[in-house]
Amino acid sequence: MRKVIDLQMEFWKKDIANIEFDLKSRDEIPQLLMGLQYIYRTPVIREKVFEVLKQIVPKQSHETGRPGMDLWKILVLGTLRLNCNWDYDKVHEMANNHQKLRQVLGHSEADSGSSYALQTIRDNIALLTPPILDEINQIVVKAGHCMIPTKKDQKLRGSCDSFVVETDVHYPTDINLLFDAIRKMIRLIAIISSEIGVTTWRQSHQNILKVKRLLRSIQALKRSSSKDEAKQQKREQFIAGEHQNYIAVCQGFVSKVKETIRILRELGILTVSQDLRLNAVEEYIGHAERQIDQIRRRVVLDEKIPHEEKVFSIFEPHTEWISKGKAGVPQELGLSVCVLKDQYGFILHHHVLERQTDNQLAVAMAQGAKDRFENLVACSFDKGFYSSENRRQLSVILDYVVLPKKGRLSAQDKEIEQSEGFIESRRKHSAVESCINALENHGLDRCLDHGLHGFKRYVALSVLARNIQILGHLVQQKELKRQKRQKAA
Repeated sequence: MRKVIDLQMEFWKKDIANIEFDLKSRDEIPQLLMGLQYIYRTPVIREKVFEVLKQIVPKQSHETGRPGMDLWKILVLGTLRLNCNWDYDKVHEMANNHQKLRQVLGHSEADSGSSYALQTIRDNIALLTPPILDEINQIVVKAGHCMIPTKKDQKLRGSCDSFVVETDVHYPTDINLLFDAIRKMIRLIAIISSEIGVTTWRQSHQNILKVKRLLRSIQALKRSSSKDEAKQQKREQFIAGEHQNYIAVCQGFVSKVKETIRILRELGILTVSQDLRLNAVEEYIGHAERQIDQIRRRVVLDEKIPHEEKVFSIFEPHTEWISKGKAGVPQELGLSVCVLKDQYGFILHHHVLERQTDNQLAVAMAQGAKDRFENLVACSFDKGFYSSENRRQLSVILDYVVLPKKGRLSAQDKEIEQSEGFIESRRKHSAVESCINALENHGLDRCLDHGLHGFKRYVALSVLARNIQILGHLVQQKELKRQKRQKAA
């Protein structure tokens, strides 16, 4: 049985709409909580958000089954985690002990017996999906626009840029990726064998250590610095021999695991859980065989491995090797995220790039933002988004497009880019870098969730949390001005 929130007030509880915050605080927690409070106490916005939150679980779960965490609490804890860049342990501690947060969650000061389990928080936040978060984000941004004191039919002007969100992986080499696959493969097959009573893998820990010692010895090898070609060749042969020994040992363990899997399946006594774990073992076998093949081709056959064949993490296979040419940052391991913000700082639209470049996404970003916010009339981009086709299509979608051209400019291009409006828009475009920096400082520098779906949820939750914080900041400033007027009167 799920509820969005229990709106039935009890005499010892304080209404969320009446919670008072320190208006002079510059910390992100009060701003985020004030933004959430504004959503709750504005009936029209609250109903829209609550209706979207009901999509998290099947309809029948709202009426039957065991009581689950209120959907409002999931939204509060999820946005707080991302906005404050906390791990789940920190969220768990704050949810059980932070006074203001507990009031926003619907608890009273005397309600000390009600606490949250760590796994409960993890499992419930994982119920949020990117489409649901995107719908809520649109509601929040429109609510923020209504708070801004502007003239009627205020047009939105956007700025679009991309940045890299890193995945939580170590620096990849073919030999340490092979060790990762062998380590997981042996550990999982040993656990399953032990549960069934097969003793083939009783020395699994020593087997992993054996592979690790070989890995460390290869990592310590250095190329010869001698000018004698014979010595250089001898050293290269020694290094190749060490790699061949390493992959031979790993290949032996792969064959042994395959044989164990065959025996276990023939026994016919595997549970559903054990069968799923065997499927995971077979995935790791595939990773191991790919890395063995690539190491042999690179070291023995002296072949250069094409970039598109490489995998940069066996745990986060969606990870890409991205080089943007930044000073001091030769490469970043993760995925690019494109964001489009308006002149008020609200993020109107975002997209996770999967093996895409900026110039392939310019039109989709503008069209996506235009579909969500019809009053978007202009948008600025940097040179990475340029193509002549992009400029043509963007001019159809938007009234005014700022898209600098790469390379040499024609006379017509010079006239466009030297116009006063173009130059002014280019100067304002840098504001999107401030938006990106704020996202990175509030949790979007490195994704701690697993899988591509977890990555997209992490990004969407961070964007929503940032917009709610901006909304809370507007509420805070409005209330401060109101108090100032009261004192002046």
